[in-house]
Amino acid sequence: MSSTAQIKSDQAKKITLKVSGMTCTSCSQRVEKALQQEEAIESAQVNFAVEKAYIEYNPAEIELDQVLELIDQAGYKAELMDDQQKKLSLQLAGMTCTACAQRIEKSLKDLPGVKEVNVNFNIEKATIKYNPSQLTTEKIKDTIEATGYEVVDQEKEQEEDREQKKIDQAFKKMMLGISFAAPIMILMMIHMFIVEIPYYFTIITILGFPPIVIAGWETHKATFKAVKNLSPNMDTLVTMGSLIAYLLNFLAFWLPIISFVEMAASIITLHLVGRYLEAKAKGKASQAIKKLLEMEAKEARIIVDGVEKEIPIEELQEGDIMLIKPGEKIPTDGVVVDGQSAVDESMATGEPVPVKKAEGAEVIGSTINKQGMLKVKATKVGKDTFFSQVIKMVEECQGSKVPIQEFADRVTGYFVPGVLVIAALSFTSWMLFPEFHLGVVEFLNIPWITPELSVFALAILATISVLVISCPCALGLATPTAIMVGSGLGAENGVLIRKGEAIQTIKDTKIIAFDKTGTITKGAPEVTDILSFNDYSQQDVLFYAGSIELASEHPLGEAIVEGAKAEDIELQEAKDFSSITGKGVRGLVDGQEVLIGNRKLMDENNIEHAEQQSELERLENEAKTAMLLAVDGKLTGIIAVADAIKEDSIQAIAEIEEMGIKTAMITGDNQRTAKAIAEKVGISRVLAEVLPDGKVEEVERLQEEYDTVAMVGDGINDAPALKQANVGIAIGTGTDIAIEAADITLVRGDLSAVISGIKLSNATFKKIKQNYFWAWFYNALAIPAAFMGLIHPIIGAAAMATSSINVVLNSTRLKKVNIKPSYKN
Repeated sequence: MSSTAQIKSDQAKKITLKVSGMTCTSCSQRVEKALQQEEAIESAQVNFAVEKAYIEYNPAEIELDQVLELIDQAGYKAELMDDQQKKLSLQLAGMTCTACAQRIEKSLKDLPGVKEVNVNFNIEKATIKYNPSQLTTEKIKDTIEATGYEVVDQEKEQEEDREQKKIDQAFKKMMLGISFAAPIMILMMIHMFIVEIPYYFTIITILGFPPIVIAGWETHKATFKAVKNLSPNMDTLVTMGSLIAYLLNFLAFWLPIISFVEMAASIITLHLVGRYLEAKAKGKASQAIKKLLEMEAKEARIIVDGVEKEIPIEELQEGDIMLIKPGEKIPTDGVVVDGQSAVDESMATGEPVPVKKAEGAEVIGSTINKQGMLKVKATKVGKDTFFSQVIKMVEECQGSKVPIQEFADRVTGYFVPGVLVIAALSFTSWMLFPEFHLGVVEFLNIPWITPELSVFALAILATISVLVISCPCALGLATPTAIMVGSGLGAENGVLIRKGEAIQTIKDTKIIAFDKTGTITKGAPEVTDILSFNDYSQQDVLFYAGSIELASEHPLGEAIVEGAKAEDIELQEAKDFSSITGKGVRGLVDGQEVLIGNRKLMDENNIEHAEQQSELERLENEAKTAMLLAVDGKLTGIIAVADAIKEDSIQAIAEIEEMGIKTAMITGDNQRTAKAIAEKVGISRVLAEVLPDGKVEEVERLQEEYDTVAMVGDGINDAPALKQANVGIAIGTGTDIAIEAADITLVRGDLSAVISGIKLSNATFKKIKQNYFWAWFYNALAIPAAFMGLIHPIIGAAAMATSSINVVLNSTRLKKVNIKPSYKN
């Protein structure tokens, strides 16, 4: 190897890229050729089957962007693998409406290496998925600040204080506005109806400065930023209706026009009142995470050298032995090492009945010990705990967008420019066709409109009315607030939603495919029948089957081992053990070759089993999994194992079918056994004899037939199928809820949580549709009326504030929705 090549190898960087668009192996060869022609790329291998490119390149000579561009030029799309990308969550400040969030999203999406950006105006958080080799955290922060917003460096523990601070600041601005706007309105009434006040115009102009300029400064500053970035927002409309109107008022010193101070002060004050009420309402909508944080234990009692010691929860470490007395919270996730009790896990699962715990049982942090004394070994602390994972998942859901929101955001992006055009047209129309407008006003006899005013004054009033009555914020708040409340309601009922999109998708699901083991059944099978042949006893069958299954990790194998141990049979360790996927296992026990598995395994090894066919069918018709055992080429016995069906599977599946959603079961069991179980629980479609790696194909077939498919599985073995489904639903058990493949994780181990998820989706999306209806209905009626001069600007400002608040409060009503299954009510 040359010295140059050696230098290259020392500096080489390995990267794996996901390549899409390839249709055959010649495509992968084309990509390889395009990469290998570049000298700075030392090696390139493209695997068509898994759609991946494995590349070694010299970062000193070529950047990753250029590598991606080479693949793009070859006609294919390349991107980093998910595990090579980084997700960053930032707390922001300075946003005043959803247009601000869109502006930040646009500036971040323009950065190289950014794959996905979601900015949630309601909780003021930005979630960015990006390539760390192309982009730094500092660059992301600098971009946000250059756009005109602040990145807040504060920890989760301070979130409640931060939210209260925002409410307090909004209250102070509101009170400043009211303190001056109220006297202005009183003076106006005295001046108009009682007695003329000397220097009235000068007095109200001075009184108008604090509410319009000082209290409204944040609004006006946001307007300046928006105009600078050529992206007007709701603040732009308020500024034009208040500050611009206030400045226009100074023309009255030289021209005979009416004063606009009273109107401008009222508009900005009503805007500030709306902001305060909106902040309080949004605080109610985002209570889910705060409630979870409040549930966390603050202290732990541990045993050190036989002595009890109380420590802050932050000092707790894995392996510490905690002592939990009756009535106390369990400080963190762990395993019971001594004692018996019943633990209230309702905060995690939504189920009110306490769960019995004994030695070896897992417990969840912050659940409540109800009865006996427990000693628990801490297994997870800090960010690894159940609660931290729940909070992370709720935050991810609240920061994500549903398809309907993406459409609304695009519409909102055109809304404010459209309103500005309508306002300009309103002014022009009033100036060109005053008789028409005055005729309409006089015919309707609107009490708050004074036709005796000059045409210019009436045109200005109509223009300002259009500006201040328009409410893009109501549209922007429609989806996020409902998602915030819905995700919190789900968390309280053991339904954790990672992606907001799942809320919209699951309600449209046509069929739900269930994995059998651990989902429909308990996943803890037991030996039910033992048949022996060819002079072998049942003890012999258990000995050989148990010995070979000692090396297996399959639940059925574990059941056989437990069955052998229960009979006090001493097992031997098998040699040359191997597992045959989807068929069984083989190995040497006591020097003899042993096979245990299904018919396919026996057929492949020429083991005769025709005479046992009737016995096999009988067992399978009883919903048992029957396995054939062969020793040294002879059929030795049959062992039947049954996995008990979960208590509520039958009721849950019946209710799902009643909702109009079809159900299917995917299992590796043979057709007869699978059909027996399906009939027992009420499943309408059976997909049997499916190998583990064939579940994805079965989901794809269902998608071709039903379009929208949900998959329910244990989240580990079923990860690829969960990913393939339109909605992946993982059954979580205990503290094992961090399942990346799933869109929804069910903390409870039973299927009732699936119904809760469907009901939550329907309820949340119903609120979203209601919010959009009222937001559009309001704007559709209000803007034309303002255009015609039928609405006074002060009334318009009040209506605008009310519209946004109404949307948020409507979303908070989701908290009262019952999402429990009908049979549990």
